[in-house]
Amino acid sequence: MTQPDAATARNFDAARFRDLYRQMWRIRAFEEQALRGAKEGLVLGAIHPSIGQEAVAVGVCGRLNRDDILLSTHRGHGHTLIKGAAPEAMMRELFGRDGGNCGGKGGSMHIADAGVGMLGANGVVAANIPIAVGAAHAIRLRKESRIVCCIFGDGAINRGPFLEGLNWAKVFDLPVLFVCEDNRFAATTRTAAMTAGEGAAARAEALGIPADSVDGNDLVAVDELVDETLQEVRAGGGPRLIVARTYRLTGHTGADPATYRPESEVATAWEDDPIVRLAATLEAAGVSQDDCAALARQAQEEMAGVFERASAAPWPPVGHAYTDVQDTGSPEERPW
Repeated sequence: MTQPDAATARNFDAARFRDLYRQMWRIRAFEEQALRGAKEGLVLGAIHPSIGQEAVAVGVCGRLNRDDILLSTHRGHGHTLIKGAAPEAMMRELFGRDGGNCGGKGGSMHIADAGVGMLGANGVVAANIPIAVGAAHAIRLRKESRIVCCIFGDGAINRGPFLEGLNWAKVFDLPVLFVCEDNRFAATTRTAAMTAGEGAAARAEALGIPADSVDGNDLVAVDELVDETLQEVRAGGGPRLIVARTYRLTGHTGADPATYRPESEVATAWEDDPIVRLAATLEAAGVSQDDCAALARQAQEEMAGVFERASAAPWPPVGHAYTDVQDTGSPEERPW
């Protein structure tokens, strides 16, 4: 049996982590239903599941305030859900239906919900980093107390916006938490094979940004580190970086069989499943296996209902195609 994480020895709040266990299952159940939708032809375009990475989403986004700003990646369903977005609106968005977070226009890779501070996922690797820095600079200029959290994958650290964004954030000591969700692969290529040096943390530290690494499959450890780091950012300590080491248990997309990975490697990774690890931790703290199983069923039933309602939702009215469009030559005259 999976051994409970060592961090349980320090002020472990079983009731709180029981709820976080439920949230991890909500992400996984949502992803499973999204993959079902892709197989049934309901998702038009690519879908990037985050199965196996739920502890990062819950540990990071669960510590953000509602008015904090979040920027995510093309693999952003879990981040969006934990930030507070309604799962049915999210599923409708994936299916391109009326009532989606973005009216069915953004889809999986561009899902956003400004109402909960989620400025959007991004289909361009690393493109969310300068957007996050811009948002953090706006917060600084407005003298607001909230912060920005920007989550990106390990493949993003080899693109220019990583250097540009972190450099700008440090020059102006902006209130932004960068989180590298290191799942070891950039699409179908091992990140280690194309990354010089010691990776994201070393690069951040070279710019003067404090950086920490954590086992991203240990929710207790992620939660504790994020809590401490966010306190530093909120206190005016400037930008910080966290590297959370994890592993995606599925292919890069819903259509990717991931044959570039040895079966034995994936099997070993399933043994390190963050949901299984937290279940063992909860059991050691007195939460029964039956209770954990009930939480999993509740999440699966919730998302199955979300799937059925979203798939039955109507298509957006045709006229909506003409809304939310930037128009640089509007016939409407306005006094400026």
